[in-house]
Amino acid sequence: LGLVLPGLYGLQVRAMAEATADRIATGGSPRPEIMVPLVASRTELALVRDEAERVIAAVAEEREADLEIPIGTMIELPRAAVRAGDLAHVAEFFSFGSNDLTQTTWGFSRDDVEGAFFTTYLDANIFSVSPFETIDADGVGALIRMAVEAGRSVRPSMSLGVCGEHGGDPASVHMFHDWGLDYVSCSPFRVPIARLEAGRAATSASTSDSR
Repeated sequence: LGLVLPGLYGLQVRAMAEATADRIATGGSPRPEIMVPLVASRTELALVRDEAERVIAAVAEEREADLEIPIGTMIELPRAAVRAGDLAHVAEFFSFGSNDLTQTTWGFSRDDVEGAFFTTYLDANIFSVSPFETIDADGVGALIRMAVEAGRSVRPSMSLGVCGEHGGDPASVHMFHDWGLDYVSCSPFRVPIARLEAGRAATSASTSDSR
């Protein structure tokens, strides 16, 4: 949509850039980030990034403000995970959209299948637990680990996180920590669990000297 509908992303970037300039003008220290969703290729992301940078530069000139707004992408498609090294040349950070990455990896929609055949899959031990509750370490997790390695091979210090309900699942949080991710993001009611488990993961890692 950002490419097919001219100005759609530019409008949103301008709103963010102007809000950032407003906060700076009142003595604030905002830290906005632009995260482009559903990207599949480096060229696709580069085109969106070029537009965003033009808009940010225009607002910075208009407001006489120093606007530093990192631009990254969501990794929500298997192709994005496989081509993460390419994307890292354009993206300053990755956030793994674990809900959509699970859907696109398994090839089914959560809304359509949970009530339709998940019980059968659980009874048949195809799933030991719903992949929307705890991250599928063998499939989706393999893609995440691949993307982490490829992304950091291009940008060693790039920030990597997870956005999705898995960010509040204790077992998933520990796996994300082991895979080298920096943060998890989840719905508000899951934040206390996420913080507790992130702390436990960090403590157990420092105790075992695994990281």
